[in-house]
Amino acid sequence: MFTKTSRKPLALLASAASVALLATACAESERDPDADTSAPFVFGSAGDIKSLDPFLASDGETFRYSRQVFETLLEHESGGSDIVGGLAEDWEQSEDGTVWTFHLRDGVTFHDGDAMNAEAVCANFDRWHNLSGPWQSSNNSYYWQAIFGGFADNEDEGLPDSRFVSCEATDELTSVITISQYSSIFPGGFSLAAFGIMSPTTLEAIADAEITGEEGDYSLPEYTSVPGTVAGTGPFTIGEWNRDQAEITLDRFDDYWGDPAGFDTLILRAIPDETARRQALEAGDIHGYDLVAPADVEPLVEAGFQVPTRDVFNVLYLAFQQETNEDLGDIEVRQALAHAVNRQRIVDTILPAGGEVATQFHPDTLDGWSENVTTYDYDPDRARELLADADQEDLTLDFCYPTEVTRPYMPAPRDIFDVITADLEDVGITVEAKSYEWTEYIGRTNSGECSLYLLGWTGDYNDAYNFLGTWFSVKNDAWGMDEPELFEAMADASGNPDAEERIEAYKGLNEQIMEVLPGLPISSSPPSIAFAPNVNPPNVSPLTQENFSEGSWQED
Repeated sequence: MFTKTSRKPLALLASAASVALLATACAESERDPDADTSAPFVFGSAGDIKSLDPFLASDGETFRYSRQVFETLLEHESGGSDIVGGLAEDWEQSEDGTVWTFHLRDGVTFHDGDAMNAEAVCANFDRWHNLSGPWQSSNNSYYWQAIFGGFADNEDEGLPDSRFVSCEATDELTSVITISQYSSIFPGGFSLAAFGIMSPTTLEAIADAEITGEEGDYSLPEYTSVPGTVAGTGPFTIGEWNRDQAEITLDRFDDYWGDPAGFDTLILRAIPDETARRQALEAGDIHGYDLVAPADVEPLVEAGFQVPTRDVFNVLYLAFQQETNEDLGDIEVRQALAHAVNRQRIVDTILPAGGEVATQFHPDTLDGWSENVTTYDYDPDRARELLADADQEDLTLDFCYPTEVTRPYMPAPRDIFDVITADLEDVGITVEAKSYEWTEYIGRTNSGECSLYLLGWTGDYNDAYNFLGTWFSVKNDAWGMDEPELFEAMADASGNPDAEERIEAYKGLNEQIMEVLPGLPISSSPPSIAFAPNVNPPNVSPLTQENFSEGSWQED
């Protein structure tokens, strides 16, 4: 069965409270220069950071911290998804898309006093390109591999050739980066927080740093956990990281090239439980927090708190592991699972207002979303028929879900798990529940240990490949799906410089993926973020890339 609905623009899904927030959000130029900024602003995050070096991270909480401290060549406009200049004031690319010339801002200094210039930029890219040993594990260089492929010397035979060719400082403020071939990954890839630029002094100090241990049990270098060892150019510097309290303190950088931060001190405090985050805000222990439980939005607004809703830029899915569970290699079994799950109930009872059932593996706010994908309506009778046709009326499946975590696309993992489990059991499937804390959960799902599991994605930049290519560009253990024709078509689409042709190719890929059915897209939803009444919040970002230097205290 096919759907015929229109793709929606990436527009603000704002409640009245959101509109009020945006009207009062304080632009840097409108701040009172005499306002008191001394009180620390404390923000409740859903988890602790992984590393002071964002290159080693792939998680949103580390990037929430690092965006305040390190800056990238390009970034996204405040509160939106359009690419704008970062450390590069402007840029251009060659006609074939392989040479990118970045014109850097003048007068930018690192926190340690080093000058930010073209040589510093190239030193960072050259460092990343030449990493070896355990640095080449996808656990330690996920985003480099996702964007630039392999390294100068691929010690792992499974790594692809590097897309990165060179970085040349043609003058003090011009960096020219050459890549091997056109890819739709760029320019978005240059905006990723993992590629925050560090000072030359930092690079010299960490040049000999080593990752020890082995796959699945790595120990990161000491510098990644010791404040004072790394320096960026952002509006905040690193003050203290109290790992026992899961709290990192950032201090305003008074020599910042842009408008100074509205808070002298920013504290990011990890509070994994969403109820505990709400209670901390209500008690005044924190002044804002992320991933507000849908049921808490209205009561918080009624109590005078500000609760803006982000644009939809994510997808939640139920993955089917085809390689380690041969039963899921049968398309009829996968179709049965898809028909068994009542996704609308999840949207209606668990997700925030504005959530919707997903028909494919990226939200309908992105070009490339197709009106003609095969859809799988909730139909338990059809699910039972398909299981009978596959001779799987007594099917047993292990089903994994994460604990002590909330994600923008998954506000209540256990509740979502319970709904899906009940649906599967209703059609005769026996579910064996397995739960893991987030770090272990990611490791187990990535290695293919879970037959069914819940995961999702919040977009890094505004291109369908950032979703589709993340999962379906090559065979990987997380899905256990081997579809060479799909992988080849994905590469062809990403490498096509004609935008209209590329978008049409993405539509075809979405249709092909939903025929193969590697998993079931569940939903896309707009996550909420909350602030105290006395805060002028930063602009909220659909990519969850808030810049907290934009915030300030309201005048009395």
